[in-house]
Amino acid sequence: MVTIRAKVAGRLTELAAHLSEDLRLAVLAAFAISPEARRPLYQERVRWAADRLDRDPRTVRRRVDEAIDLLAELATGTPVSAPPGSWHTAALTVALVPDESCVFEQHRVVADQDGLRSFDLAVSAGEGLVLYGGRLTEGFAVEPPRPLSRGESWEFAAVFTVESVSQMVWVPRHRCEAFDLRVRFGKEGPAEVLALDGAFERDVADPGYRGRSQPVDAAGEVHLQFRHLTPGLVYGARWAEGSEWVQCGH
Repeated sequence: MVTIRAKVAGRLTELAAHLSEDLRLAVLAAFAISPEARRPLYQERVRWAADRLDRDPRTVRRRVDEAIDLLAELATGTPVSAPPGSWHTAALTVALVPDESCVFEQHRVVADQDGLRSFDLAVSAGEGLVLYGGRLTEGFAVEPPRPLSRGESWEFAAVFTVESVSQMVWVPRHRCEAFDLRVRFGKEGPAEVLALDGAFERDVADPGYRGRSQPVDAAGEVHLQFRHLTPGLVYGARWAEGSEWVQCGH
């Protein structure tokens, strides 16, 4: 029995390494895999995780449910590593000025295979311009000036035009270590901005879904930071319900 438990705990820990930090902490605590969270009752383990994440227990229980769904997908064969010839994101910085219909993106990516020649960008935008680090091709792909070697990092920046914007999100397809988002509204800012921190796309599509309330500062700006993102989940901000979003990144 002890051997079986150790094998199961080891496999869950391995899979949980692909989750964001908060999901990983919550689910490993829920299963009493984390040594610090080994409490006899599930409610006690949830409260322990809630204290560490600075969230209420109900939120942590929802995060545990989300993590379990993702672990099931990973365990049944959902790809968790980048396919041959692809890359992952070390850092993505996005700045949006809705009134100016302008999005700035700065990417720092790492090649996961030798011979990487382009980065496909999933951008719901109009025209774009690469400021440095390569050239923009049809279909919003960026080509560096030379093929990259495995493990080599590369940085590029681009500017895109957008139409009426009421959400800015990113659904990473590959591993991402950091996503930094700034939205500058100016004087006519919205009454409320909601942060989407690792939400399921089906939930975000629901007009009644609410993220975490985020204050707009005195300069009319919102600054959000996300770390250790989970591929397939939604990260970003919304400030109008039931509207189309603009997706950045890849």
